[in-house]
Amino acid sequence: MTRYQLQENIHVAPSPAGAYYAVSRPEEEVPRRLLRSLLTQPASPLLSMEGIREWSGMDDDDSAMELLSHIQALGWIEGMDSPVTPPEGRLEDTLPELLAPLSGNGKVLLADDQGFYLSSQGFAHETAEELSALSADLATLHERHAGLLKNNLGLRSNAWAVVDAAGNSEVGFWPMYIGQQRFVLVAGGVPRLNQPALTQLIWALSIRYAGS
Repeated sequence: MTRYQLQENIHVAPSPAGAYYAVSRPEEEVPRRLLRSLLTQPASPLLSMEGIREWSGMDDDDSAMELLSHIQALGWIEGMDSPVTPPEGRLEDTLPELLAPLSGNGKVLLADDQGFYLSSQGFAHETAEELSALSADLATLHERHAGLLKNNLGLRSNAWAVVDAAGNSEVGFWPMYIGQQRFVLVAGGVPRLNQPALTQLIWALSIRYAGS
């Protein structure tokens, strides 16, 4: 019998930090698997032991609860009294309102792995095209030097940024691996990723590109 006790009648969903962690790297880890599973649900499910085992792929109750405790301590999961749902409507129609809150200066776009943008806010068309192409080049560059960045330097992030003299981001590139696709969120100015809109964005993309 598990030494943990679940709170009843609580719906769970990834926090913005948890949603980004879930898609920030292509590798599958157990915490990432659980969060990715939640991001393909049609609504935030009720918390249950059966659910935790299903989302994580773990059979042992104690191990599953330790995992839940771990990601809760990291702030990767949130509980709520009523269910929340992903954005309704066509993805193409919802992207602009999801992207807008994620940049400090209102300039933000979402690019695909071919270097084309799906939606852009605040950038001129030509600038958005070139930034999207740059995002694909940076992703290729990162993959080429992954051994150095991950193994030698121990860096866990795939994000890149152009920074000012104080180290503040002027434009940042944030990769998101969803299903078989790689997207890049390009944000001008200081990124504002700790927003519910980020969870909603990743949730909508996950249902579209990673849902069963």
